[in-house]
Amino acid sequence: MKRVILAGLVLAASATLASASEKCGKVTIADMNWSSATLLAHIDQFILTNGYGCDAELVPGDTMPTGTSMIEKGEPDIAPELWSNSLRDALKKGVEEGRLSVAGKSLSDGGEEGFWVPKYMVDKNPELATIEGIKKNAKLFKHPEDPALGAFFGCPSGWNCQISAQNLFNAMNLADAGFDLVDPGSGAGLSGSIAKAYERGQGWFGYYWAPTAVLGKYEMVKVDFGSGVNVEHYEKCITQEGCENPQATMYPPALVQTVTTAGFTQRAPEANDYIKKRSFKNSEMNVLLAWMEENQADGGVAMEHFMKTGEASWSNWVSADAATKIKAALAAM
Repeated sequence: MKRVILAGLVLAASATLASASEKCGKVTIADMNWSSATLLAHIDQFILTNGYGCDAELVPGDTMPTGTSMIEKGEPDIAPELWSNSLRDALKKGVEEGRLSVAGKSLSDGGEEGFWVPKYMVDKNPELATIEGIKKNAKLFKHPEDPALGAFFGCPSGWNCQISAQNLFNAMNLADAGFDLVDPGSGAGLSGSIAKAYERGQGWFGYYWAPTAVLGKYEMVKVDFGSGVNVEHYEKCITQEGCENPQATMYPPALVQTVTTAGFTQRAPEANDYIKKRSFKNSEMNVLLAWMEENQADGGVAMEHFMKTGEASWSNWVSADAATKIKAALAAM
């Protein structure tokens, strides 16, 4: 009789798991080719598989082709990190037509751009957290080729951000304050200039963005332009080459969202609830990206690191039942 009861319990449990899996079904997740996006994709795959019984599969992705495919073909089911401004109109149409759903923000504070200085400089002189303070102290930011000038490290030539950085450099009259705009030549050159200054305790002033490993490794302060954010002027002038009368404005945060297909949202509401809640602050993602770089970790390794050390975060995103299952899966790893 005990064997019969035990067998019945096992069959019941198996049926429950099968039912959950069938309900969620196969889920395709876009694994995009930058660190934060591939980390999110692996986290989603692990949680959906182990917490919600989904048959979750990673598929290669990138912003434009993934967004277009989701709208036109209904796949993949999930784009964990979509920088929405680059296909805003198409996404809006997809949502209006009921093909897509914006589940939530991948980054709660959005993608972040700005002009930055090392925190150790602001600790010594708090006025360096403002553009007026920077302009008064241009000599603290020695030019690598001309000590008589201050250096402002702009965006590498050919990048879109080169235009906005140049226009804001002009808008705030930084040349008149003694600065020269330095082209770092590449993304590696730009990040290397920060690392070099930080390790030597020297002055550095320039453009950078988040989330990035650099801002996770080196504490930097975003300079306040004292202007607030003028989105209209930013879009119509600051981002346009040949802007004739640029005015100071802080960079508006970029929308970084998780987008799902209508099919996934409808067939797996519990799993979709997790997707809605899963979000990182830039400061949190910066630290994870720095860990990935230091440990040469791919998305799968970084996911395991986060899941084992970040329970305080991910446990708030999932149901109590899913949390129990996820912890069991982690214990078995």
